[in-house]
Amino acid sequence: MLMLVLIAVAVLGLDAPAPLGAQTLYRYRDENGVLVFTDRRPPDGQDFEERELAPTGEPGEVQLLNREIDGGTQLVARNTFYAPVEVAWELAATENVSTDAPASGSMLVPARADRELMTLRRADPALPMRFEYEFRYLLGSPDAVHAPDEPYRLPYALASSHAVSQAFPDIFTHADPASAHAYDFAMPVGTGIYAARDGIVVEVASDYFEAGLDPSVDGPRANIVRVLHDDGTMSLYAHLNWNSIRVVPGQRVRRGEHIADSGNTGFSSGPHLHFVVQRNDGGRLVSVPIEFAGAGRTSVTPRRGDRPVAY
Repeated sequence: MLMLVLIAVAVLGLDAPAPLGAQTLYRYRDENGVLVFTDRRPPDGQDFEERELAPTGEPGEVQLLNREIDGGTQLVARNTFYAPVEVAWELAATENVSTDAPASGSMLVPARADRELMTLRRADPALPMRFEYEFRYLLGSPDAVHAPDEPYRLPYALASSHAVSQAFPDIFTHADPASAHAYDFAMPVGTGIYAARDGIVVEVASDYFEAGLDPSVDGPRANIVRVLHDDGTMSLYAHLNWNSIRVVPGQRVRRGEHIADSGNTGFSSGPHLHFVVQRNDGGRLVSVPIEFAGAGRTSVTPRRGDRPVAY
């Protein structure tokens, strides 16, 4: 999830992160004898095995912490992502609060860092203080400018090709700004996926097994790798196969490095790779147009129906 909205009531002291829960994996053979792995309980009457999976890696998060000081508290944003995040906040109901800070604002919090947002003090030192706040965050700096040194490498094996099933301007499910310039490459489950550009891995999801056509339910259930580039933009590789991701947050990957295998997870009607480059555009993620490397140091902009070869 790239954006989070919370409402919290201040409690003096330092908040601790909540533990992540395990997920249940179900394993069974369908009517055709195919071995199925899924996170959804099989239908009644189906023989299956189940086991608990501990979450993998250390997913990043953003917290607002209340740090006690003499006569009040400091509101501190903590970012554990390996990428900067833009945090926007707003004070809601307050009781006995005095502060010189504005009631709302935004701040860029660097990767793996804390930043003080405001100091709140008791207007009457003899009375308790209470306040509520709302905040949201978005990965990436709003100052990012897309400036790659060379065209992107197609994200599959060299000399291979795969059909483009969706690309700008012919879009079907890529109707929002975050995906308008995304590419869908149709490919069998298990196809090797290779980094299209150098960068730092900032987000990984690898615990999902199934696909569906309900965006609200299935959209967040895609296995992904997100890579932050030196210019502040980010590449997203989505619908990856379960248990195939070879990278972890904080790892630097090189162009052409094998990072995962393709799959069919999340909001998906069939096996494919969803690849897009995005930037933070003033509080929302937007996709950017890109070019891929072609033969003889040329660049190509594939369209739906093309089968571009990776160079």
